[in-house]
Amino acid sequence: MLIELKGQPVSQKIQDEIKQELQSWKSQNISLPKLSVILVGDDPASQVYVGHKIRACENLGYTSEVLRIASTITEADLISQVKKLNQDDSVDGILIQLPLPQHINERRVLETILPLKDVDCLTQSNMGALVVGNSVVKPCTPAGIIEIFKFYNISLTGRKIAVIGRSLIVGTPLVHLLNQENATVTLFHSKSQDLLNEIKDFDIVCVAIGKSEYFKITDFKKGAVIIDVGIHRDSHNKLTGDVVSVSKNDDSISWLSAKTPVPGGVGPTTIAMLMRNTFQVAKVRRNLL
Repeated sequence: MLIELKGQPVSQKIQDEIKQELQSWKSQNISLPKLSVILVGDDPASQVYVGHKIRACENLGYTSEVLRIASTITEADLISQVKKLNQDDSVDGILIQLPLPQHINERRVLETILPLKDVDCLTQSNMGALVVGNSVVKPCTPAGIIEIFKFYNISLTGRKIAVIGRSLIVGTPLVHLLNQENATVTLFHSKSQDLLNEIKDFDIVCVAIGKSEYFKITDFKKGAVIIDVGIHRDSHNKLTGDVVSVSKNDDSISWLSAKTPVPGGVGPTTIAMLMRNTFQVAKVRRNLL
């Protein structure tokens, strides 16, 4: 029977650990972390994601704010807003909700964030620190995936793992984190040849290609573990992943040994890791780490 690798219990464990540590902060009158989120435009999906992040902050007692900015803002003015947050000593973490409008260069804006306030781990400085294994923060989604493996006692040492998709937000940093867990990792991307045949050799496959239901359950090795990072909304307003979902009555449900559901899989752990990153940078800024 297929095991559902649900993200909520993983997220709850991480947030409970943070709450436990924060008790000593409160007893010593240490100010709790503050997260500032920049939301440019009115994209419905982005607004939902930001709402989840703010609620997580409230649950932990963090101070949070959302700077809602019109999509017509110039790149220079947006960079100016980021610099103001850099200079604001009350702000521990800065998150820019992506994507940004097409007329704005995302990389230039992201590089404006001070590395110690970059809670998404998207600056070149923090990415470099991740590669050498010396990072204060880790990219939220890849780090959340590692936590899912740990929570469900899925050993990574020596396992053959495929990562499909090489984005800087998920695929590329996930390769480095899996390497640090002693896995044997292969990265596939849009230029990879004969993908459907290649992936049948892997014990674990992490799919992050951004294409709704691109893969079928039976495209993978029998007994494989699948991490589905994709999140899409179809014409019937149903949320789907990069891998076709199966019902409990479907004969193919026993093909895999375990899979993250969509929704409810990777998403909750991504937010939990954002909370951990915000906590980590707050520790450093208060000389507690």
